[in-house]
Amino acid sequence: MVHPSAPEAPVVAPAAVFDWLDETAEQRARAGLTRTLRSRPAEDPVLDLAGNDYLGLTRHPAVTRAAADAALRWGGGATGSRLVTGTTALHTELEGELADFCGVEAALVFSSGYTANLAALTALTDPDTLIVSDAYNHASLIDGCRLARADVHRAPHSDPAAVAAVLAERTRRRALVVTDSVFSVDGNAARLPELALAARSSGAALLVDDAHGLGVLGPGGAGALAAADLAGAPDVVATVTLSKSLGSQGGAVLGPRRVIRHLTETARTFIFDTGLAPAAVGAALGALRLLRAEPHRADRAREVARTLAARLTAAGLHASRPDAAVVSVRAPGPEAAVAWAADCRRAGLAVGCFRPPSVPDGISRLRLTARGDLTDTQIAEAVGIIASCAPEGAALAG
Repeated sequence: MVHPSAPEAPVVAPAAVFDWLDETAEQRARAGLTRTLRSRPAEDPVLDLAGNDYLGLTRHPAVTRAAADAALRWGGGATGSRLVTGTTALHTELEGELADFCGVEAALVFSSGYTANLAALTALTDPDTLIVSDAYNHASLIDGCRLARADVHRAPHSDPAAVAAVLAERTRRRALVVTDSVFSVDGNAARLPELALAARSSGAALLVDDAHGLGVLGPGGAGALAAADLAGAPDVVATVTLSKSLGSQGGAVLGPRRVIRHLTETARTFIFDTGLAPAAVGAALGALRLLRAEPHRADRAREVARTLAARLTAAGLHASRPDAAVVSVRAPGPEAAVAWAADCRRAGLAVGCFRPPSVPDGISRLRLTARGDLTDTQIAEAVGIIASCAPEGAALAG
């Protein structure tokens, strides 16, 4: 049998192999979507409303001391996978206290919230599973859905009725409803009680990414599941990050003990990843204990968010109505958002700048972290800088 000759592949000189990267970089630049890394000094005089340090604990002496003590005792790294050498007594201690604080049976710590989400979505689903995922979910949940080998349906944002309708027509054996607890762009909260009802009516499980809820929502900051009276439910699993309210690094999955056992034995981002460094574990544990001793920190973070939003709106800007500790302010477009954020920094204020494709609704905006340790003077300063630097077209219509 004669096979037709395969077309000859074009010969590209070694120096030109990655020329296409320059072309795509130029396209991003023309669209105002260039992203750059900016180093910051250890002592930055700029007021920081860009990070996710919701409770202001990253530099708290109790947290930094706990990190240093852990590194001195356990070393600079975990030395390996947690199933081989990477689980210290400190990891186990954090998991126990985190589970107790959030009102669940068990917890499993990962190297990041991203890997925790990938673990939960890939290990709790299979090709005979329907995943119903909110359209505005975080990228880590979207990537987890892509890797899950399941049938994925993208549901309209914050629409439990639409979720229920999809579940009612499912043909797969299992189903999993997936949502952020607090959506990281505008700071609005998911309608968890209604989503849980929709899931239970169809025999589906509910997975909640509580990255932006832990430490801010619920009694004493116990999280969105506690706020919705879902903590400890046998059909609900949560993922959290240790890098926001707890001022450290890492993530965790929280839920029924048999779910945690299953992840320990099957989740690839747990089995094949090096364990979280002891310093990060120690810092998270120190922050968690501080939050338990001072539960008012959660209330203060929400209060700061409401104050920021109200004052920005009073200044004529299009600010979101926050349910947790995230406030966003709409910009006329991506280039205007970049320039606005840069002008704010030059004036002494660091703010986040969210543009497509990072924003699911395609609207560029500034994103502000309503840190619980901000003073009234700092809040006023931040509002003044944002308003004075606002570009043309940023004001509310009418």
